[in-house]
Amino acid sequence: MKSYTPRRRVAAVLTLAAGLVTGLVMALAVPAQAAGESYVALGDSYSSGTGTRTYINDGTSCQRSVYAYPSLDAAALNLTLTFRACSGANVADVTNTQLSALSSTTRFVTISVGGNDAGFADVLTECAMPAWMSNCNGAIDNAQYIINNVLPGRLSTLYASIRTKAPNAKVIVVGYPRIFNGTDCNLLTWFSSSEMSRLNYTADLLNSRTSTQAAAKGFSFVNPTSRFLGHAVCDPTEWINGLSNPISESYHPNIAGHRDGYAYVTKPVFGVTVTSSGAARLSAATIEADARRFTSVDRTIEPEEFVAPDLTTPRAKAAAAAAGVDLSSRASIDRADRIWSERQAAEHAARG
Repeated sequence: MKSYTPRRRVAAVLTLAAGLVTGLVMALAVPAQAAGESYVALGDSYSSGTGTRTYINDGTSCQRSVYAYPSLDAAALNLTLTFRACSGANVADVTNTQLSALSSTTRFVTISVGGNDAGFADVLTECAMPAWMSNCNGAIDNAQYIINNVLPGRLSTLYASIRTKAPNAKVIVVGYPRIFNGTDCNLLTWFSSSEMSRLNYTADLLNSRTSTQAAAKGFSFVNPTSRFLGHAVCDPTEWINGLSNPISESYHPNIAGHRDGYAYVTKPVFGVTVTSSGAARLSAATIEADARRFTSVDRTIEPEEFVAPDLTTPRAKAAAAAAGVDLSSRASIDRADRIWSERQAAEHAARG
């Protein structure tokens, strides 16, 4: 048994007291919200991390990435992430496969959804083809009709379900950036300046309609548009991939887009003190172990992918013949594309 002199007793008491005070100060310094509270990330490929080229192995085609903003936000804010966002998800998919992760203990929710409902992948596929073989304006018109007349009701119902299942959660609805800067620098796509302008406007329209529905439910809306300016496809520093290999990476935010774009604008909205650097991310093993609980339902979601133009198809050959295009000549292909693009832009402008 140790014996203490009075001096040693005093020192021991002072040491113990100092430790208690230090522990109390540290406990008070850590905000309650940052104590590993539940965060559920819902939505589509813009939330799952498609475009970052590195995905966890969870037995699905959801393309969830440790470099996606939900992983970055969860790591920086010390939150426990349930990563449900999945490439290809539309509103119905979120409702049927992702909402089961919510509960009364869920503290935070993020969600991006609506682009697949509007058929963005199909629209980009149509508009990427030479104008003499495509109907880009018609595809955009259809997408805008859905955004204006169909999607608001779907979002309203979905957001109501989120609130019912997660009554105590702060819900953060995340929008979409503009993809284009007005110049198409990719060799195998034929987006005209007029088409890119309309596509960017369609992204703005989707954000507007989504924001309105989010506000109606008392949810926060994060618009990434201004943050991504100067970092679109074909900008000197791209945060969004252009035509890529593999093709599924095309027209999605890359690692920088999630880190410097999405995570930058979403993180402050949580209202939680940042505890680590912006480069911090969760481990793949951590996300995989949790995601595998939902593998069977996640496999029902089919990715919506952009399809690169193929000028060897019967459709392309028939359109080329009708337009007088020599498919063996790139100059002939491009010259006809310019003529038809100008004609289609004029027709659209004439409609008002």
